[in-house]
Amino acid sequence: MTQSTYGSNYFGALTPRMQELRDELLDKTPEICVERAEIVTKSYKENQNKPLHIKRALMLKDILENMSIYIEDCGLIAGNQASSNRAAPIFPEYAMRWVIDELDDLEKRDGDVFTITEENKEKLRDIYPYWENNTIYDKGKPYMPDQAQKYADLGIISFLGKVTSGDGHFAADYTNMLRVGLKDYKKRAEEKLRNLDLSDYKNIKKTYFYKACIIVIDAVRDFALRYAVLAEEKARETTDAKRKEELLEIGQMLRRVPYEPAKTFKEAVQAIWLGHLILQIESNGHSVSYGRVDQYLDPFLRQDLACGRITEDEASEVLVNLWLKTYSINKVRPWGHTVFSAGSPLYQNVTIGGQTKDKKDATNKTSWLILKTIAQCHLPQPNLTVRYHKNLPDDFMKECLEVIRCGFGMPAFNSDEVIIPSFIEKGVKEEDAYNYCAVGCVETAVPGKWGYRCTGMSFLNFTKGILIAMNGGKDPATGTLLIENVKEFKDLDNFEDFMESWDKTVREMARQTVVIDSVCDTIQEENTADILASVLTDDCIERGLTMKEGGAVYDFISGLQVGIANTADSLAAIKKTVFEDKTVGKEELWGALMDNFQSPRGEEIRELLKAAPKYGNDNDYVDLLGTRAYNSYIDEIKKAKNTRYGRGPIGGCYYAGTSSISANVPQGAGTLATPDGRKKGEALAEGCSPSHGSDLNGPTAVLKSVAKLPTRDITGGVLLNQKVTPTMLDKPGNKDKLISLTRAFFDGLEGYHIQYNVVDRATLIDAQIHPEKHKNLIVRVAGYSAFFNVLSKDTQDDIIARTEQSL
Repeated sequence: MTQSTYGSNYFGALTPRMQELRDELLDKTPEICVERAEIVTKSYKENQNKPLHIKRALMLKDILENMSIYIEDCGLIAGNQASSNRAAPIFPEYAMRWVIDELDDLEKRDGDVFTITEENKEKLRDIYPYWENNTIYDKGKPYMPDQAQKYADLGIISFLGKVTSGDGHFAADYTNMLRVGLKDYKKRAEEKLRNLDLSDYKNIKKTYFYKACIIVIDAVRDFALRYAVLAEEKARETTDAKRKEELLEIGQMLRRVPYEPAKTFKEAVQAIWLGHLILQIESNGHSVSYGRVDQYLDPFLRQDLACGRITEDEASEVLVNLWLKTYSINKVRPWGHTVFSAGSPLYQNVTIGGQTKDKKDATNKTSWLILKTIAQCHLPQPNLTVRYHKNLPDDFMKECLEVIRCGFGMPAFNSDEVIIPSFIEKGVKEEDAYNYCAVGCVETAVPGKWGYRCTGMSFLNFTKGILIAMNGGKDPATGTLLIENVKEFKDLDNFEDFMESWDKTVREMARQTVVIDSVCDTIQEENTADILASVLTDDCIERGLTMKEGGAVYDFISGLQVGIANTADSLAAIKKTVFEDKTVGKEELWGALMDNFQSPRGEEIRELLKAAPKYGNDNDYVDLLGTRAYNSYIDEIKKAKNTRYGRGPIGGCYYAGTSSISANVPQGAGTLATPDGRKKGEALAEGCSPSHGSDLNGPTAVLKSVAKLPTRDITGGVLLNQKVTPTMLDKPGNKDKLISLTRAFFDGLEGYHIQYNVVDRATLIDAQIHPEKHKNLIVRVAGYSAFFNVLSKDTQDDIIARTEQSL
């Protein structure tokens, strides 16, 4: 394979050795690594009588001391998550029953396939008895109230990914770590430990936290030293003078960082890679992000360039190595969670651009270098986000568009013009709001100061709520009563009566998501603690609390609401056909939905529903109904508090979020026919994007519809995917049009986010038939990208069905 087989030649080729590493990563079928599971089981057995924080710290220490390590022959930085690249470790402390149940099916999956040897299957079966009824998932099930469990069982609320995952959706404080080194964090923890007044019972538990911090920091230092020794051994063995020099330099770096402050660009990259890596060895929380990489790396780059310590080409190769290593991290999920996260995404986000704290444009030399190197790598990870603002330079915007033209769904754009004011309104200090970054898909937080999961809590199926509201508060598939005092649709006199039914329904659904979230967070807090994640998050050391206990400066969270467009379209169709035009009777509509439009009259009704106004066409009739429906949820969720409320952080509250990942496919699969004309089992609309094929008036109309949503209240992310063809961007003037369209969306319409899928329908269909011809085809699934060939057919079909826009 050569560079010309993917992406664009605009950014040039990878160096031969980095191309070789990329090829190796892509040629490798992901496998299951059992090392971590075996080490953790042994560590838990040996330390089961110790306090939770100490047990977790010793667990990480044992992993870092005993796991396999290696340095690739071409590697310029060192550190691996598992026994081989792209292998996925098992995290038995979170959940093990699914692992045992699915062992023989991992290679047979319809997407996200993993291989595992028979020997490793037996190793996992051997350790399972220790974990039976002893995992976080097992312990959480009895905690769940009966009513909340009904919502989960009926597919209205999904929380599997939350209860089986550790800390995630955050960015560590790498700026400070590079400046002072982990030794400064250790010094702070030691000082706090010495000065604790143990006559105050609240401080007893803090002693365990501080001791755990010290254990973990020392373990990270020793882990780095293991690689230093390995690099030096390899240097002695090689006869290649240049490679010997590189290996000795790696050894020297790892004897310093991340324990000591970084002094050079290479040291800074090595330090952040090791921190980023160990956070994902410690726990399986995803969306662990790098933060504003261009801001904290640029001083090192400029210093090294100025003194001749590094060339720009050498710095580029180091960054390429970082992105390739980032892609080497992998995660295996239970199938029930996999369908919500198709393509094995880790959502490791890199943020560039935006503004400085004094409100000046923040783009710098490293911003441009990151654009170039991520384009060269042409991989779905890391996830690249550009912070947009009104004064973002035109030449930088044009460079971003060249990356978009490469056809792997990056970069996405988040808008300073909406996000910063939204944060400030919620109590975030202005200087922190100006320093926000993307974490995960489109979600945003302040790096190093934000608590556990700014989003990614429970997935709530809005579209099922429409059916429940029509059915008198009962689930239509089972007849289970979920909400009291909701009138049957057939008994309603007017459309306002139905909006009242919706209001009652969605408010109760919102409350049940909070119940489920609270149970999950309580179980997590009582049974796990991610110490390194808390060390690198302010003010955990100052407060003596982990992130889950309220240690972070800020702690706002959101669930994910799925089916926004379907909800708006359903309301418009009901209002238009039943209550205004009276072309469809109330009982007649309900019968057609329950029959999946199978009868001749059912098909007639479906056509009438489909002809009603549709969200995505700048039509107030439907758009404002969608906004009104969403506002009922937002008003209710604003009243909710998370389990950290009142324990230290600013916030402790909820806001809305539309980053549905790939949940629109499985949640659609479990939803009956709906009043927008959608048939049973069909995918729901993704993010806040229009339903497939319903946006007929071009991209400007889509942007205007999306802009009518209460964006500043959807701080968890307003995810908008737009699909354009490669040939369209090849036409003269169209690149400038797309830039103008993007600026207009953010500047004039106060849009939150937008991303572009540059691929045509014919290519996607051919890739389904001839996957071997499209090995490098990457698509934007939701707020993340994935190789098309690893996706399930249902998810592939969902992407194919999205509207292709023209300019």
